[in-house]
Amino acid sequence: MGSSGGIDSALTLALAVEALGADNVVGITMPSSFSSEGSVSDSEALCRNLGIPLKHHAIAGIVSQFKQGFESSLGSELRGVALENLQARVRGTILMEHSNSFGHLLLTTGNKSEISVGYCTLYGDTNGGLGLIGDLYKTEVFALSRHLNETAGREIIPQGIIDKEPSAELAPGQRDVDSLPPYPVLDQILKLLIEGPRLAQREYQEAREFVGTLRAQPSGEALVERIRGMVARNEYKRRQSPPIVRVRARAFGSGRQMPIAAKLS
Repeated sequence: MGSSGGIDSALTLALAVEALGADNVVGITMPSSFSSEGSVSDSEALCRNLGIPLKHHAIAGIVSQFKQGFESSLGSELRGVALENLQARVRGTILMEHSNSFGHLLLTTGNKSEISVGYCTLYGDTNGGLGLIGDLYKTEVFALSRHLNETAGREIIPQGIIDKEPSAELAPGQRDVDSLPPYPVLDQILKLLIEGPRLAQREYQEAREFVGTLRAQPSGEALVERIRGMVARNEYKRRQSPPIVRVRARAFGSGRQMPIAAKLS
């Protein structure tokens, strides 16, 4: 699987090693021109802790070739979201090359928060045969990562990975909060929208109270409706994504069947 130096790939690698053993897991780091120094160094530290190999496959040259070809053929500069998604798709292609060449199952690293609102790239970071953390909200990803370290009595997942601000690193200075509300806010909204009464009683009450307080303000009401719309619009991405391991009351896939296009009254 790809190792970005972020919390999602770190937790997925750690869980894979716990399930399959270090001899059966391989990480691949694929830095681009926008990757931070920590994307590689943190991946190296993680894989040392896990006792697994880390392959290096830089993508800056490949992305540059695609960009030049697009511009020379179509007479338009490749930029913005198209350039960001290109990087994710190049990485997805490299990972599938490895899977095809060596017979390994590619694990995807999307969490439930990102999958819910479509904060992922089709044919890029959604590539794979199985998603281990696809039913964990982002706040749960952080909590489980800390728990793994605590129960092991050592740093399995480097503290630097847990502490760093989430970023896709597909553009200069990019941060997840530039596109999404902070995850503690987003996750409470998503819990109510996706699982609702199927949540455990205490969790349901917390989500209802949190979202109720948000809705009391016009900006909060607008935010909840924006997230609702994002969840609905991105059903087509979820339909094409790998199956996930279900751990909550209502998971995407067999646990939540919704039409891709629908007119709601």
